[in-house]
Amino acid sequence: MASMKDREDAFENKFVHDENLKFKAMARRNKMLGLWAAEKLGKTGDEAEAYAREVVNSDFEEAGDHDVFRKVRKDFDAAGVDQSDHQLRRTMDELLNQAIEQIKSE
Repeated sequence: MASMKDREDAFENKFVHDENLKFKAMARRNKMLGLWAAEKLGKTGDEAEAYAREVVNSDFEEAGDHDVFRKVRKDFDAAGVDQSDHQLRRTMDELLNQAIEQIKSE
């Protein structure tokens, strides 16, 4: 019976670990996305960092990354930045892959 409990604990620990890594990767991706978008919006320095924090914070509005997409899309539209939805989604995917690789290498 102890081995079943050990297996259960191991699965629970792995789940917690994986969820923690996923959270870190998404937060890192959102910061990188915010810095990328800030550059497109003509923001630099502290203003770019502040915008990146806004993008990270926008992810807490709802599950998934639709809230982050909407925030950047709205800001691009308001500023007249020419990026299609497809380009924005592709950048989000590429940055997520980069964030995962960075976390794995730490």
